Amino acid sequence: MDYMVLGSGMFVIFIFFLLIFSASRYKRCPANRVLVIYGKVGKGKSSKCYHGGGAVVWPLIQDSKYLDLTPMTISIPLKGALSLQNIRINVPSTFTIAIDTTEEAMNNAAVRLLGLPTQQIETMATEIIFGQLRLTVASLKIEEINQDRERFLLAIRNNIEPELKKIGLTLINVNITDITDESGYIASIGKKAASTAINQAKIDVAVQDKMGDVGASEAEKERRIKVAAFNAQAVDGENQSKAMIAAYNATLAEKEAEANQKGEVARQNAVAEIQKAKALAETKRLEAEEIVVKEIQKRKIEIEADAAAEKLRREAGGQADAIVATRQAEAEGIRKVLSAKSEGYKNLVTSCMGNARDAATMLLVEKLEEIVKLQVEAIKNIKIDKVTVWDNGSGEKGSSTANFLSNLVRSVPALHDIAGMAGVELPEFLGKVVKDTPHTSPASAEDGKSGKK
Repeated sequence: MDYMVLGSGMFVIFIFFLLIFSASRYKRCPANRVLVIYGKVGKGKSSKCYHGGGAVVWPLIQDSKYLDLTPMTISIPLKGALSLQNIRINVPSTFTIAIDTTEEAMNNAAVRLLGLPTQQIETMATEIIFGQLRLTVASLKIEEINQDRERFLLAIRNNIEPELKKIGLTLINVNITDITDESGYIASIGKKAASTAINQAKIDVAVQDKMGDVGASEAEKERRIKVAAFNAQAVDGENQSKAMIAAYNATLAEKEAEANQKGEVARQNAVAEIQKAKALAETKRLEAEEIVVKEIQKRKIEIEADAAAEKLRREAGGQADAIVATRQAEAEGIRKVLSAKSEGYKNLVTSCMGNARDAATMLLVEKLEEIVKLQVEAIKNIKIDKVTVWDNGSGEKGSSTANFLSNLVRSVPALHDIAGMAGVELPEFLGKVVKDTPHTSPASAEDGKSGKK
């Protein structure tokens, strides 16, 4: 097991170092260079070129270098080149070249230019351009070279580009500055062309002068004839013109009147339309200022009314809930009081051996003290400032004053009468009601009581 773990670890370490090694040997090619891998790159090949991208360069068996794609400018001061007419001319020019990026050209550049400095490459290209430029000049006449520059440049490109491609270069641009010759042929051609142009211009001027004089004479003759005819025609024409002018003036006046009338009608219609438009605009403005404002106020009042109604509904709902809660609480309190009284009455009746009448009597007996107190309070608060009693001398037993006081006391109901009013009969141990005879004195009443006892 330990050997397997150790072997796995060694394998992982090997893969890790292999990846690091491969990354260090991976060569990336920038856009302005050509990557050339040489060594053992394949059967029948001495190098392999990459423009962009990258590749792995294996150690020991491969190596790599770069070819710079920066354009090179070469000045070619060509002098004394023989033309097709055996006239020596000077063709100073400037050529812009660079390494080509086609597969064939890159391979040629890798074989012939790899490792060379830029100056040496320019020297090699200069020799090729000099030779091919002389060959191109020798195949053309001076007139073709000097006048048809486009054809001359095309011939230069067709002759030089194939030769540059053999060493991996391409021609980007050709600029011919000036073409001269030692014998002055080109200057003579220019002078001849200038003289020819000048002479032709003089001939053209003379011809034009002659044609001008002849034409002037003929024109004068024709002018006179035509002037006379035109004068005769002019008189007739003037008369006709005056008549036509008069007719035209009349027609014009009529047309002007009609036009003025139509214009006035149109103006009045326009004024009416403008007034209608102003009225419509004013109506729209009033609608916008009045109706819209009223509509906004109406909407605002509706919203406020809805809010007030909602507030009243909620307040009424809250008050109703509060009243319901209060009434429920009061009902609950009354129910509990009645329940307690019912339980007390039930216990009282049970203690009276189930006799409800005795239970009611006991309840009334408990209230006798309060009843007596109320009776006393009834006559206690009576204020009598003066009592006048007239004694008629009837000779009855007792004075009138004593009878008055006795009757006043008797006006208070007895306890048995009060109990009877309540529908309760007091027990005998509380005493009996004394039946007094008329005009019985208090002393007699007391005697009667004592006698009965």
